[in-house]
Amino acid sequence: MAPDMLPGERPRELLIKEECRPQGYGKDPYARSVVELLEKGVINLDKPYGPTSHEVTAWVKNILHIKRAGHSGTLDPHVTGVLPTMLGDATRLVRNLLLSGKEYVCVMRLHADVPEARVKAILGEFTGVIYQRPPLVSAVKRQLRKRTIYYIDFLEMDGRDVLFKVGCEAGTYIRKLCHDMGEALGVGAHMYELRRTRSGPFKEDDTLITLQDLTDAYFYYTQGDEAPLKNIILPMEHALRNMPRIVVKDSAVDALAEGAQLYVQGISKVDTGIQKGDMVAVFTLIGEVVSIGTAKMTTEEIMAVKEGQAMDTVRVVMEPGVYPKEWKKTFK
Repeated sequence: MAPDMLPGERPRELLIKEECRPQGYGKDPYARSVVELLEKGVINLDKPYGPTSHEVTAWVKNILHIKRAGHSGTLDPHVTGVLPTMLGDATRLVRNLLLSGKEYVCVMRLHADVPEARVKAILGEFTGVIYQRPPLVSAVKRQLRKRTIYYIDFLEMDGRDVLFKVGCEAGTYIRKLCHDMGEALGVGAHMYELRRTRSGPFKEDDTLITLQDLTDAYFYYTQGDEAPLKNIILPMEHALRNMPRIVVKDSAVDALAEGAQLYVQGISKVDTGIQKGDMVAVFTLIGEVVSIGTAKMTTEEIMAVKEGQAMDTVRVVMEPGVYPKEWKKTFK
C-alpha cells in the first residue's frame, strides 16, 4: 500500500497504453508562480479551536486577497486539525476531496467506570462496516447509512477518558461513533475532544500550516520574498493524489477542456484497479489535472480496446486554449 493511502483505498500503478512524450505545452504544476498558485492551489490548513470552517475559509480569502476559497469537509467550531482549503479555480475540486478518507484523534469520555480491557474490546468491535444515523445537529438528512471504519487504535486511558485514533470513510460522524460505543459498553459516552489528523492525501505531519503562518508568508510576499508563500501553497493536483488516474495525450487535452467525453484513442496511461462507475481524474503528460469524470470502462478494457468511450466528463478543471485544438470534440 502506498504510504499516502488509508486502509481501504486501493494502491495503484500506472500502465502504459501508448508511449507519448510531452510536446511542450502546459506547465508542471510544481513550477507554478505564486500568482498561479493563488488560482490553482490548495493549503493544508490547521483549523484552530473556536471558529467555524466557513469563518476560517473567509479569513483565508481576506489574508490572501482572493475572491474564492473553499474547504473540504466541515469541522465543528470546537474541533481542530487538517482542513484542506482550495484557492481560486481549485474550488472545483472540493467535492472530490470531500469523498476522501479521514483520520481523527479523539478523547471519548465514559459516563461510568469501565475496565480498560473491555474498552479495547469494544473499539475492535466497531472496526469494519457500521451503520450510523447522523446526529440531530448535522448538515445532512438523518437517514441510516453505512460507513467503513478502517481502524481504531487504542492509545491510552485515564480514568473515564479514552484516547484513540480512528481512520474512517468520509461522512463518518465521530460524535455518533462515541455515543454508540458508549451504548455498547452499557454506560454511555460522549465525544469530549476531537482533532482531524488527516483528510485524503493531506496529513497533520505534512505541510500543515496555521493562519498565522499564512499571514506571515503573505506579508513577506508583499515585501518581495515569495519563497515562504510558495512553500505553503501546494498545486491543486496534490488534492487528487489518491484518485484513480488516466493520463491523456497532448492532442486530446483541449477537447477535454471544452467538455468533451474521453475516448480510448486519447489515452496514454491508465491506473490499475479502475472499475466502471469510479470517479477518475484525468491528467496531462506533465501532471496537470484536466477534468474529473466517471469511468465507463475498467482498466483491463481500456488497455485491451482501440476505440470507445472510456469516461463521462463530470467536471472540467483546465481552461480551454492551453493546448492546441487537434481533436474534434467527440474524438470521432
